[in-house]
Amino acid sequence: MKNLVLLSFLLVFVIEITAQTEDTGKFRTYPAGFYHKVIMRDILGDDNYSLSDYKPVPVFKMDFGEKIYPVQISEYTTIPHSEPVSQGNSGTCWAYSATSFMEAESYRITKNKTKLSEMFTVYWEYVERAQHFVRTKGETYLGEGSESNAIVRIMRNHGMMPQVVYHGLKNRLNYNDHSEMFEKYETYLNYVKANQMWEEDLVIDSIKRILDYYIGTPPDKFEYIDKEYTPQSFMTEYMKLNPNHYFSFMSTKEFNYNEKHELVENDNWWHSKDYYNISLEDFMIVLNNAVKNGYTVSLCGDVSEPGYDQLVEVAVIPSFDIPSQYINEDARQMRLSNNSTTDDHCIHIVGYKMEGDVVWYLIKDSGSGGFDGKNKGYRFYHEDYIKLKMMNLMMNVEPARIILDKIIK
Repeated sequence: MKNLVLLSFLLVFVIEITAQTEDTGKFRTYPAGFYHKVIMRDILGDDNYSLSDYKPVPVFKMDFGEKIYPVQISEYTTIPHSEPVSQGNSGTCWAYSATSFMEAESYRITKNKTKLSEMFTVYWEYVERAQHFVRTKGETYLGEGSESNAIVRIMRNHGMMPQVVYHGLKNRLNYNDHSEMFEKYETYLNYVKANQMWEEDLVIDSIKRILDYYIGTPPDKFEYIDKEYTPQSFMTEYMKLNPNHYFSFMSTKEFNYNEKHELVENDNWWHSKDYYNISLEDFMIVLNNAVKNGYTVSLCGDVSEPGYDQLVEVAVIPSFDIPSQYINEDARQMRLSNNSTTDDHCIHIVGYKMEGDVVWYLIKDSGSGGFDGKNKGYRFYHEDYIKLKMMNLMMNVEPARIILDKIIK
């Protein structure tokens, strides 16, 4: 009888604890935010802009209710980084994440605060993608997206440039609008494919004309703080950056661990095989070793989730998706394999906070939703969200040695 009473007590206790922590969801609509109120107004102009064009669509989201989260930047150990910048109406989060990361890296090395040009990287990314399209006879995926480690390739091939020299904005806009430019880019390359026009020089010249018209032409030389640079010399002499010092990691059970493999994702259009595939445990170890030692991290993954909210500003995994204790490599892999985890967005980790044994991360976000909350350009990620939904990261070699030294003998 005593054992039966004890068992009953334990069952009641477990039920009560479960009830206290169980999350629920609901359909909700969001008011017009930064994208519609600020970006589109800037692009369309006051005469053509109307907020009545905004039509909210109900989406299923976690009911955050009165839950309290660590959403004060002052609570976090922050790593020096540049101010958040909006990517506007463009699919260039990868460039903003990677550029912000390299700005932080240069500041860590030189203590010089330099705003780099995202559009310099974007310009040459579009050129190299078109070149790849010709060489593969039209088998290259076309889109605005890419991966954050594309900046390493662009650095090697073309260098870097400060924002004041090349901003990529025309017609006095404050924000990017690449909708028409990409339409022209894609239409032209599809025409090339349909007509088997594989003369590379001709195609690249035409692509550059499109880019030059919409975002301008990056100069071959420029003056910065009373000295003349090329993009390559600016990268090495002023920014003090070496593209060989940056490594990418992913974690999937699809491939062997502790080996380099391809990130199988459309945005990896050049089929880079420079990703070290490591266990989920090592993925989190290398990430935490970076941020806890003063290094920022560029991160890419899925942001289309019920626990991802632009007004609450957090990224969490609700219990109705999967309880925290069951988040492991298999839960992660199932979502990768059934495509419920995809590479939607790249962001920049610029700080962290410990809540007991749990790590929260301060995220710098160039997406328009990142500017809807009170902390403009920032979000706050629970470690579970990264474990389950973030696909790959890029970081400096030094904090990565904790894992690389086990792989590279």
